[in-house]
Amino acid sequence: MSGIDVGNGVVGAILGVVFATLFQQGLQDVWFRIRRRSAGVVRSITFREQQGGGWSAFSLGPLHTSALIVDGDGGAVIPPESVHVQVLDGDIELPAEMSAWRDEIAAEEERVRESGERAPVWNGPRYAVESFEVSRTALDEHAEIHLRLRPTDYYTFLAAQQLDRRLADGSTPRGRHLDPDQPLTAPAFLQCSFGINIAVVTADHLLVVTHRSDRVRMAPGVWNSSVNEGLSQHIDSAGRNAPDLHSAARRGMREELALEPHEFSLFLLGFVLDVEKRAWSAHFYARLNDMTGEQLQTRMSRGVADRWEHQAMEYVPFRAVDVTRYLLRPDRIHRWAPVAPALFHLALVHVHGRASVERAEAQVVRRL
Repeated sequence: MSGIDVGNGVVGAILGVVFATLFQQGLQDVWFRIRRRSAGVVRSITFREQQGGGWSAFSLGPLHTSALIVDGDGGAVIPPESVHVQVLDGDIELPAEMSAWRDEIAAEEERVRESGERAPVWNGPRYAVESFEVSRTALDEHAEIHLRLRPTDYYTFLAAQQLDRRLADGSTPRGRHLDPDQPLTAPAFLQCSFGINIAVVTADHLLVVTHRSDRVRMAPGVWNSSVNEGLSQHIDSAGRNAPDLHSAARRGMREELALEPHEFSLFLLGFVLDVEKRAWSAHFYARLNDMTGEQLQTRMSRGVADRWEHQAMEYVPFRAVDVTRYLLRPDRIHRWAPVAPALFHLALVHVHGRASVERAEAQVVRRL
């Protein structure tokens, strides 16, 4: 090799180092921005395809529910004075074709009562949701809830639950009356349910989870919130007063867990709509003041008013990682009542904070 070639090689190497030093980081930055922008476009397209509208039901990794959190994020408590409930005059009236379905239910329950083949379903008085609205106070922007109800009964509720049954023209109540892009807009006769769901945590930090009985008419055999109670006209409306949601929650604690109001602290965290079944729910968190899981089990062994609604009960450490793993267990993930996972998430956020809970949930999902 000649001296000229060696000199050229040395010069080329030096120039290469200089150009790499001057331009490599810039080229890398440009390449990074291109990749990030492309990934953002892909994510945006995918998000639009998956979401469609502006509302999304609660999901956690592979667990997808039909529970839409309408108000509340778990962080702020909704005080009793911020909830305004009004009961309107006049019972719910079903359209003529659906009214015939209610007549079928009534006739079948009468036949069962006469034959004695099973216990008939009691046609208890309940409430339908005419409207649900949220406003904010002017100074601190706290939520003000306005809930308007109408009287109805359990047979009407059962008829209205047949959302996918064919009508005479081939359509269904779901297709005729509901717009998936406007989930909060629906006629009251399709919303004949308002319930109370409570996440109960014992003094030794155990979440109470219940397994619904196979004998109940609605959602048999699913795993559910600690307490689930429907609003009742006769029980929850003293005289002509509108029902009080906190009072109904305390009734549920007494009837399903044999707990008295002085034994727990109660917090309203949000309102949720099961968009599949058109069932509304107020979500509460209850912390037992002194009673441990073992003591609660002992208390319940002495008698519970509504024991028949549950066939089992389990206790889960009330930590985000443990509750998330429990929700996503292979033998649980497809057997949850629609609103239970959202309830437990809100309760975790209330106690442990959103950032901590979401970090733990993401960790569990990544390790599946």
